[in-house]
Amino acid sequence: MSTRRAFLAASAASFAAAAFPLRAQSTAGGKKLGVALVGIGSLTMGQILPAFAKASLVRPVALVSGHPEKAGQQAAKYHLDPRNIYTYDTFDTIKDNPDVDIVYVVLPNSMHAEYTIRAAKAGKHVLCEKPMANTPAECQSMIDACKAAGKKLMIAYRLRYEPMTQKAIELAQSMGTLQQISAEAGLTIGDPTQWRLNKKLAGGGPLMDMGIYAINAIRYLSKQEPSEVAAMISTNSADPRFKEVEETISFLLRFPSGMLASVLTSYNMSVNRVQVCDTSPQFEVSPFQTYANNHLYTLRGRDRVEVSYTPVNHFAAEMDHFAECITSNKQPLTPGEEGLQDMKVIAAAYQSAAENKPIKIV
Repeated sequence: MSTRRAFLAASAASFAAAAFPLRAQSTAGGKKLGVALVGIGSLTMGQILPAFAKASLVRPVALVSGHPEKAGQQAAKYHLDPRNIYTYDTFDTIKDNPDVDIVYVVLPNSMHAEYTIRAAKAGKHVLCEKPMANTPAECQSMIDACKAAGKKLMIAYRLRYEPMTQKAIELAQSMGTLQQISAEAGLTIGDPTQWRLNKKLAGGGPLMDMGIYAINAIRYLSKQEPSEVAAMISTNSADPRFKEVEETISFLLRFPSGMLASVLTSYNMSVNRVQVCDTSPQFEVSPFQTYANNHLYTLRGRDRVEVSYTPVNHFAAEMDHFAECITSNKQPLTPGEEGLQDMKVIAAAYQSAAENKPIKIV
């Protein structure tokens, strides 16, 4: 079945775990922090729960789900105390569970703000899947709630915690003046009834789901923030998959430095590449955002040379980083403000396409 999860997991075979620079090997006192997973869909079951075996600083301790039977099966599989299974109605009682240090929100996009805010009020640190929320206003409310509760908020941009992306950032920063970055992220989506094609739940189409990888890559590679976006949408409204969300969106980002960046994202084509240029193309990452087996190449004329790196499990690395930030009282590499900035770009891109004119990003 062609879904986002199947696409990203296509090359997620077993690979060697290695220490990421931001990972420590033990928390203060050697205690692993307990994680409650909110939502046990395909990402949680297929990627996050298995990743705990490769993590050094965290352990799964609780599940939150609207499907008790499925939650019970996963609890048994991972040897979790069945008393630590919560429903969405009983979620707030998680405040009384000292085993839970972190709440990891893995829900449809429209539910991120609610459960982040509820988790913060319950006295828990929050790791939230991307996109952070459906609107910039929701993102800000999440940031405010965590600050008010004195709890840390991190957005699960898993690519920032794996060494290939770190090498790509180093390459970009070693270059001269960046002139252009192109980023493409898309897949051919299947089941028209899935939540990712429901605008109320997803907030939009491929831009919210896949294009956010492209936007974030442009931002972390350039270390710059875009000031303007000009976007166009193409949608076959006769296709039952695209009754509510866009099929394809393409846009140009302008930066104060003069750099331009282009983004293409689609639910009807498989694309997965980033290319960075100064006076000519200098390196390419292709694919750049699958769960494993991404490739980084330097470009010199006709020569294309692959850069080697030691892979890690993306989810284990991000969770260990968050645990280290909590125990050491450090700011996460991808805090709520990072998710807010991406959502500002996304909101401006949708506005640009709707109004058929460039929009300033503020």
